Amino acid sequence: MGIIFFIDKVKRRVWSKIVTRSRKTVIYPYLYRSFWHYKFVKANKGINRGGYLAARPNPGAGIGHQMANWIAGYWWAKQFGLEFAHIPFSTSEWETFLGFGDGEKTVMGLIKDGYKKRTLPLFNENRTEEIESIKSIIKSYSGQKVIFVCEQDQFYKDQFGVKAEIQYKFYNTNARKDDQLIYSANNYNIAIHVRRGDIVSGQENRNPNLLMRWQNNDYFVNVLANVLAFIKVDKPISIYLFSQGQKSDFEDFKHFPNLHFCLGMNAQDSFLHLVYSDLLITSKSSFSYKPALLNRGLKVCPKDFWHSYPYAKDWILADEAGKLVL
Repeated sequence: MGIIFFIDKVKRRVWSKIVTRSRKTVIYPYLYRSFWHYKFVKANKGINRGGYLAARPNPGAGIGHQMANWIAGYWWAKQFGLEFAHIPFSTSEWETFLGFGDGEKTVMGLIKDGYKKRTLPLFNENRTEEIESIKSIIKSYSGQKVIFVCEQDQFYKDQFGVKAEIQYKFYNTNARKDDQLIYSANNYNIAIHVRRGDIVSGQENRNPNLLMRWQNNDYFVNVLANVLAFIKVDKPISIYLFSQGQKSDFEDFKHFPNLHFCLGMNAQDSFLHLVYSDLLITSKSSFSYKPALLNRGLKVCPKDFWHSYPYAKDWILADEAGKLVL
């Protein structure tokens, strides 16, 4: 099993490099069998109504990133008039916890039923010609039992487009029977996610990908202060700070009353508490953006982020200084 996993990992890395280097060249689509099929088979009229579409949660990424992949597959399946096919998350623990596969047909099950799998080239969701090219590929398989699989990390910016569907799956899965929270129902519980961990090293080696995710403590202190001045609740307020590191890293927060540090909590329990908070302050991180999509309370999020937010009263944005944009 270990050898198989290692070989698969090497293949994924090699293929990722090939895709990255060729993505903006004219030869890129020709890397895909599905594109060659479109070139040599006359497309039938209409969309392939019998087909499925899936997206693989990146097994080498964190759960927020994996959820973005899954959500993109779910969204694009609907946009292309296809049924959605589920590919499990990298660990059974997250698969069970989220419940996203409940009631969905799986890619492996469909393959056993005689479906063939075909990968689609990456496409830019803002370029009409690329969207039309994908539609043409799909049409060329009309009448065939095909599962189209998005290329790894196919982007979909407005992830809230499937918010209702993933909330339904999350809150109705059997895993919710085992949920345990440290929150008190008698309090108004504010959760803050301060991303640290991997991005701390990025400040030292000046990694651009990690630098763009960094936010100083000042940002969160200002957001929290502004939130406390803004909200009007008739319950005692409790504040829970979820991050990594030591309490000494967060001295700036100690003047806030009823503050609880959650620095040693595991990822799944932290995720759960972000979801169930009455008010969630997110960071520039998929790990708190995804709980925000599931959260039914207020969300306060950084305005400058790579995914979008709904225009809704339960979503509030904050500028780079931590001022609420109301």
